[in-house]
Amino acid sequence: MEYRQLGTTDLNVSLICLGTMTYGEQNTEAEAFEQLDYALDHGVNFIDCAEMYPVPPRPETQGRTEEYIGNWQAARGNRDKFVLATKVTGRGDANSGVGHIRGGPRLNRTQILEACDDSLKRLRTDYIDLYQVHWPERQANFFGRLGYEHGDDDGIAIAETLDALDELVKAGKVRHIGVSNETPWGMHRYLRLAAHGNKPRVASIQNPYSLLNRTFEVGCAEMAIREKCGLLAYSPLGFGVLSGKYLGGSKPDGARLTLYERFQRYTGPRAVQATEAYVALAREFGLVPAQMALAFVNRQPFVTSNIIGATTMEQLRSNIASVDVVLDDDQLAAIESVHGMNPNPAP
Repeated sequence: MEYRQLGTTDLNVSLICLGTMTYGEQNTEAEAFEQLDYALDHGVNFIDCAEMYPVPPRPETQGRTEEYIGNWQAARGNRDKFVLATKVTGRGDANSGVGHIRGGPRLNRTQILEACDDSLKRLRTDYIDLYQVHWPERQANFFGRLGYEHGDDDGIAIAETLDALDELVKAGKVRHIGVSNETPWGMHRYLRLAAHGNKPRVASIQNPYSLLNRTFEVGCAEMAIREKCGLLAYSPLGFGVLSGKYLGGSKPDGARLTLYERFQRYTGPRAVQATEAYVALAREFGLVPAQMALAFVNRQPFVTSNIIGATTMEQLRSNIASVDVVLDDDQLAAIESVHGMNPNPAP
């Protein structure tokens, strides 16, 4: 396993991070324990979750993912063996799918402090290594939106959010902070406020990045490298689409896109066309399609860690093994050719 520095902190995290948003929905607690044990045994020291999980978010299951992780680390007595990341839910109302969280989550001081305390209880720990803002309070272009439309009400100011996070750091409940689903302006704002106000510096940004969505390269990649605020890449397989398992209209039993119609971000006509090309390319080179897709993410200089997810042990083993796949110049040139013909079909 390869390890990379988390921002400017003293933490080194594994290139592969274990994503857990299926725990409590598609995966039982026993399956979660098996995945966590295997990942740790194979060099993964970075685990990512969120107060909102599992996904899709429902009042009946909210927080269950953190509970499974908390029960696992309490049973194993291994809290000092891994870096634990979780997230506070961004702004949402009754129509957002997360309105059940605190009656409509907001990124103000009161809610952030409450959210952190609740996560600590579920995780059965007294500190969180990386506490992330799941998405911005303000209206911005994230979750598949490319164009920016300015809204009159930007909600809770980033300064208030950062002050609350600073309070958690000073209390010893949080070691480091991060952002997620952010834009270059948002990254800059957090970094500027930290520098001028002696506040904690964001250590990472967790945004989508894959062969089907390379929009992070446009504005955020330079920020990530120059400001040492690396990417924690989520959806590196586009909800499993880049494995090729959905091609030809296939609907594998138990697969996310089979179970949940709401996840259509990576299944549009252009995304299918690009996926067909990438899968064919991988097979031409004798590579496992999913491993080729993950290896592409792994090699990017702005990536700190690649967040994989799996519902089966077979998927988990294959995804972790992607660290051993090194793409050569011919393979990378072929990937760029496909990207040039169909860039970012699933932003």
